[in-house]
Amino acid sequence: MLNPSMMKGAMELLVDWRSASSLFATLMLLNTLTSYIPVEVRMFARKLLSYIFTYLKPTNTIIIEDSDTFGGSNELYDSAQLYLGTHCLSDCLSVRLFKSCTADSPLASLPDSHTVNDNFQGVPIQWTSHKQERPDSGSGHFRNRRGGGDGSDRRCLNLVFHQKHRNLVFNTYIPHILTEAARLRSHTKERKLYTNRYCYSGDDFHRSSWSSRTFSHPSNFDTIALDPSLREEIRADLLRFVSRKDHYLRAGRAWKRGYLLHGPPGTGKTSLVAAIANLLEFDVYDLELTAVHTNSQLRRLLVSTTPKSVIVIEDIDCSIDLSDRKKKQMEEDQGEGMKDHPQKMPNYRESLNLSGVLNFVDGLWSSCVGERLMIFTTNHPERLDPALLRPGRMDKKIELGYCGAAAFRMLVKNYLSLGEEEMEKKDSVAEIERLLGELPVTPAEIAEVFMGCDGDSADAALGKLVLDLHQRKISSPPKQVALAVSTEECSLGETVRDGSTIKQLVVIPAGCS
Repeated sequence: MLNPSMMKGAMELLVDWRSASSLFATLMLLNTLTSYIPVEVRMFARKLLSYIFTYLKPTNTIIIEDSDTFGGSNELYDSAQLYLGTHCLSDCLSVRLFKSCTADSPLASLPDSHTVNDNFQGVPIQWTSHKQERPDSGSGHFRNRRGGGDGSDRRCLNLVFHQKHRNLVFNTYIPHILTEAARLRSHTKERKLYTNRYCYSGDDFHRSSWSSRTFSHPSNFDTIALDPSLREEIRADLLRFVSRKDHYLRAGRAWKRGYLLHGPPGTGKTSLVAAIANLLEFDVYDLELTAVHTNSQLRRLLVSTTPKSVIVIEDIDCSIDLSDRKKKQMEEDQGEGMKDHPQKMPNYRESLNLSGVLNFVDGLWSSCVGERLMIFTTNHPERLDPALLRPGRMDKKIELGYCGAAAFRMLVKNYLSLGEEEMEKKDSVAEIERLLGELPVTPAEIAEVFMGCDGDSADAALGKLVLDLHQRKISSPPKQVALAVSTEECSLGETVRDGSTIKQLVVIPAGCS
């Protein structure tokens, strides 16, 4: 016979099973009923409950967007993703991984529509990532070309915390994130090469202006083929610039400096830009002017750059018309048959012009970003307007000419691994240096010969170069010598008017009297 205590336990167990069965039946009924409720109603009810709980719980939210209103990247967003990837994602079920070519290990970041928790000084903090597609503001033609990607998605991080910890988050936690991210970047020492996106008519200002890749150009001041005195002069000027922040502030000038690199193609202008960026450990912004249509778009690109950067415009004379305005006006005044041409109607629509470029280089907007170099390269400096070349815009003009003896010896050292003493013993080196004094040869042409001799001996490579130079000397036309009737500077074939005097630059073949 069962005792009363055993009977009581059995009854309680039966009641529990009946309760569980009843609960299970109720859940099944609710699940069946919810299948008949429209999805929109269920989503509305879920959002309503979320809003109610959020209202009852005193929390603050900080929204950190990936870019500002001008399309520039948000340093706090990048720093937060870097911080979360190294401190908070070890237990996260989903992470986004990215590894550049130069990085030792991949970097983790928080994927879209995911949440992760952090604990700072005993305070629980929640991070959530969001992504939304920005509405297209251009015409249908441009929308079809752009599609839904190419930087048109807007991302942000939501930082949620209890209201009583507001001062701690703003004054301690966020500065801690920036400091920790800066420390992590200093270990990787990874720099970026940026290029501007094509600016369509009607692009919204939330669209990112630049796309980036890892900058890993090997050029440096120890290997670049330049005259030693010019190389050291440029190096000293750059190091003096980055160390004189207080001097620029005291003098009332923006902390920037402009370089104009000019010379024939193949003389090392691009290599010098890379060597400058590597020396100063600056990011590089490669600005393509043909992708910019208006002055306002150019300003937008300028303010979205960062300090410690080099802004480069290569072959600026080929991008837009920046020629001498006085010379063009003189040519128009001297033109013949102008009556036969219909008068051009003025164009009142904003477009990229010389005025916009001048303000980009030295206007008020140029002072928004400090510690920056601006470098223009051109093969024809005489085509540029003098206003663009004046001091304050282009502070230093560097002419990179044809290969001389010093640059040649640097190329031999880099490609053939010969020292100065070994070069002195080779007659071919002296012969090449003599020929370089008679022929216009660029460092790129000599480097191409040495690259073609990779794996051969140094004597074979030098012999090949001697042969090529002799063949060029035989096939090249007589060397031209420019002779001007005045000491004033004027370009080849250019007529210069000075009052009533007309001076014409004359070209006489070498050897003629």
